[in-house]
Amino acid sequence: MTHAGRAFPLLASLLTWSLAPFSVFAQAPAQGSRDGYPNKPMRMIVPNPAGGGVDILARTIGQPLSEKLGQPVTVDNRPGAGGTIGTGLMARSAPDGYTLGMVHEGTLAIAPALYRSVPYDPIKDFSPITLIAKLPLILAVHPSLPVKTVRDLIALARARPGQIDYASGGNGTAPQLAAEVFKIMAKVKINHVPFKGGPPALIALVAGEVPVMFINMLPGLPYIKNRQLRPVAVTSERRSAILPDIPSIKESGLRDYNVVQWYGIVVPSGTPAAIVARLNREIRQILDLTGVKVRLQGEGAELAGSTPEAFSAYIRSELAHWGKAVRDSGAKLD
Repeated sequence: MTHAGRAFPLLASLLTWSLAPFSVFAQAPAQGSRDGYPNKPMRMIVPNPAGGGVDILARTIGQPLSEKLGQPVTVDNRPGAGGTIGTGLMARSAPDGYTLGMVHEGTLAIAPALYRSVPYDPIKDFSPITLIAKLPLILAVHPSLPVKTVRDLIALARARPGQIDYASGGNGTAPQLAAEVFKIMAKVKINHVPFKGGPPALIALVAGEVPVMFINMLPGLPYIKNRQLRPVAVTSERRSAILPDIPSIKESGLRDYNVVQWYGIVVPSGTPAAIVARLNREIRQILDLTGVKVRLQGEGAELAGSTPEAFSAYIRSELAHWGKAVRDSGAKLD
């Protein structure tokens, strides 16, 4: 079977899993508001492709937010350049509360350190609303690769220098940097195969066309549960509650290894403080909904609602953390 023949049903399955439960939220009835906001449809810019972890979170939040605000909330996927295209569009949008954006460590912390320039200032151009969730990546392999542990992978990579490929959703993404940090710490040479987004990379991994990937837990966990992929380790310092039998890379021998993805919601800088406060309140209430908790925690996410001020401080700390990681690892764009 050709690559296209294998990929199409996998892509259809992935997109159906991520999109189907939320296909109607863009048609939520408008109900108005006492203070006049919101009184028209809203959009949430997602700087990543449909079907990936960022998209899944946006749709999980978008449906109940539409119901609470009484206006349609449409997810607008604008992928490209490690998420910087959509994030730049977000920064240039009107600061009126009708354009929200999903952000993550890749767009606000990694890209400014990895690219020569990005079309936004991660601090000045956005008003943080709230941190949404944190979760580790999973170092996973195709079952055909004779690897079950981190030590197995390191030994195989040293025996076959430059002969093992790893996939990622593109240059400048957290999975790519996670692999580059791993390469430096483990002193191995594995080759980067970038794709146009996480979902196509995951499809290639499941199809066995690329044997290794640091995968986002949200879209990747179903393939692990179905034993289509073999989990080797998680990238956080501690084990994940959803995969308690899978060790961390740190406990597997690379003692300083720690990579955690995070996601949050922002609006363009200059958005009125009352709207920022309203959105913060509504979204944090959504994170407390049982259905949202069950869905996201069941996929390995650690929900992490915060105040706008706390999220702003977190973004600044992550800029310093990921900037150091980029410099120390020597990671560069291909």
